[in-house]
Amino acid sequence: MRIALKIAYIGTEYHGYQIQPNVPTIEKELFRTLEELKIITDPKSARYTGSGRTDAGVHALEQVITFDTDNPKLAIPRVINSKLPPSIWVWSRAEVPDDFDPRRHAVSREYKYFICGECLNISLLRKASKLLRGTHDFANFATPDMDKSTVRTVERIDIRVEGRLINLDIKADSFVWHMVRKTVTALRMVGDQTREVEWLKRMLHPEEFEEGLEPAPACGLLLKNVNYDLDIPWEDDSYAKKVSAERLHEQFMHYGVMAEVFKELKDNMQPPEACD
Repeated sequence: MRIALKIAYIGTEYHGYQIQPNVPTIEKELFRTLEELKIITDPKSARYTGSGRTDAGVHALEQVITFDTDNPKLAIPRVINSKLPPSIWVWSRAEVPDDFDPRRHAVSREYKYFICGECLNISLLRKASKLLRGTHDFANFATPDMDKSTVRTVERIDIRVEGRLINLDIKADSFVWHMVRKTVTALRMVGDQTREVEWLKRMLHPEEFEEGLEPAPACGLLLKNVNYDLDIPWEDDSYAKKVSAERLHEQFMHYGVMAEVFKELKDNMQPPEACD
């Protein structure tokens, strides 16, 4: 039987999603757990596939994986979570057709990026973000990845302010390597008026104009959704979600307090007019 799972994780302590030798990764923990529970013998024979990869420090709400198993009754979120570290958890499963591939069958993906909004011009950010919608060559917003095309279609990009943060939501048919994080860098440069909107227009024509960008920090990036046209019978595990929510609430309270501590320290170490 072929099973699909939705995986969430906090990527801070991992060297990315994809398995690598001698470093902790999300896949390494998944493979170890699935093999230990005898859900799969090994990833290759189980025809294991993931919907994509995330870089070191990037987080996910809905990474999708699929594999073949002879023990489908064990392939349920709460059982798998009992062997996973608390920073990785499974929260939904589905029985899928034998040919289901979560990467090839995905029709779009959605990311969210959390930007520190101090000293950024929101009107300029929103004006600039509208230029990115539609089909463009995002070569100036990508890190070269062999000979893969850099043409992508951005279906939606929204910017809204929540407290001291700016939330950027972006949906596209797919993404080039580092595309979201370099897009954030470009928008920040317009928002703090280091660059003008006309510069961003030029960046969308790499055949005429080239400029390198540094990716924004990985810690602010969240893979939010992977979308399919297929009617996948997802079954959420309410117990797994409840336990995960309780753990996340504890961390939310801890880091919320720490954020205020750091703010108090920072505010007392800089002149009132300083902005960063």
